[in-house]
Amino acid sequence: MTESSARGLAWPYPRWIAHRGAGLLAPENTLAAFAYGAARGYRMFECDARLSADGEVFLLHDDLLERTTNGHGAARSLDWAVLAMLDAGSWHSRAFAGERLPTLAQALEFCARHGCMLNVEIKPAPGDERRTGRRVGEALAGLWRQSPLPLLSSFSPVALAAAADAAPHLPRALLHERFAPGWREQAERLGCVAVVAEHNAWGAESARAAAEAGLRRLAYMVNDDAEAARLFGLGLDSLITDRVDHFCP
Repeated sequence: MTESSARGLAWPYPRWIAHRGAGLLAPENTLAAFAYGAARGYRMFECDARLSADGEVFLLHDDLLERTTNGHGAARSLDWAVLAMLDAGSWHSRAFAGERLPTLAQALEFCARHGCMLNVEIKPAPGDERRTGRRVGEALAGLWRQSPLPLLSSFSPVALAAAADAAPHLPRALLHERFAPGWREQAERLGCVAVVAEHNAWGAESARAAAEAGLRRLAYMVNDDAEAARLFGLGLDSLITDRVDHFCP
């Protein structure tokens, strides 16, 4: 599939996407979180992908290990064999003690087995944008053979461009906290099919501008009924939520 044809595809993703697997209700970016969300009817998960020192693509949001594992220091400084042994569940609750960090391959295998979709946010360590984008693109291109394709996203245009070079057929979305001047042109240069923004950034003008540019529109961290109604009223396509126990997908 060419880049131009990817932009013309009908939107294949659901209206509700589970943030980091199951938001705050299970340890984020773990297979336990995916299972929690899937048990509540969610069929698409957002997750964060980064690299170990030896180039393994795995799921973790932060640059540092302390918040969500029993490890210490920068994740990028450790080989996967070390990272794979960390406890990524006890920080959340005793019920998830011993939960491990998953590789991207394991996350994709879970999704294939359960008929789920994935939004993979490329989360490079500082200075590692190009290598991370390329490796994530290569991994997805090599591992995923089903439809619909995973949606790639990133706050880093450099990482997203590197992923596009490695896997031009994968649909891409540029992430924003706020809409800065030139955001539509940047999304066009990157061949994006969508733009994902923090929910407060969306208003009538930005929603209209994205639609006029042919971009699908997503918002993240939508955990409130009134805000969800406002965003769907603006015509947004999908909302990313922590509240998998509250919103029906």
